Amino acid sequence: MATSIGRGFRFGVFELDLEQGQLRRDGLVVKLPPQPFKLLTLLVQRPGAVVTRKEIQAVLWNADTFVDFNQGVNFAIRQIRDALGDSADNPRWIQTLPRRGYRFLGPAEPLGGSAGVDSAPRRRTATDVHLQFALWANIAELRLSQVRRQRWLRIIAIVALVVIAVLVLALVSARMR
Repeated sequence: MATSIGRGFRFGVFELDLEQGQLRRDGLVVKLPPQPFKLLTLLVQRPGAVVTRKEIQAVLWNADTFVDFNQGVNFAIRQIRDALGDSADNPRWIQTLPRRGYRFLGPAEPLGGSAGVDSAPRRRTATDVHLQFALWANIAELRLSQVRRQRWLRIIAIVALVVIAVLVLALVSARMR
């Protein structure tokens, strides 16, 4: 583990601010409890390296702490993945290495020191703009498909009601004869 880690780390749209004890996405605070925050810090400090379950246990729990370690780590990893919008099946940030540990997949760059050197928000690059545009295009496409699906469901419901009404009328008229 590095001894001089500065203020924190930036990876993708996230900032892990160790001074404030906060995870931020695009400048907005993402809720992350203390244990998962410590675990994420441990992983981000060593991008690409395997962090063993033993190392995690040593950092997160004292030797005299008695907890169900496996359940605790699994829960902390789940909370981190939720906060990062990550998935175990298709990991973007946290990779599970069964029976070994975990690996942080993304590149992490250090934030500036406490003197405020890196306190200004980073400049958006052309790639950021393209990614943002692609994200909004995907959201728009999802909303459009959702609207279409709702429209079809309404049409099917109306047709079903008409069919039921016709059948009821036919049944009533057959009984009246």
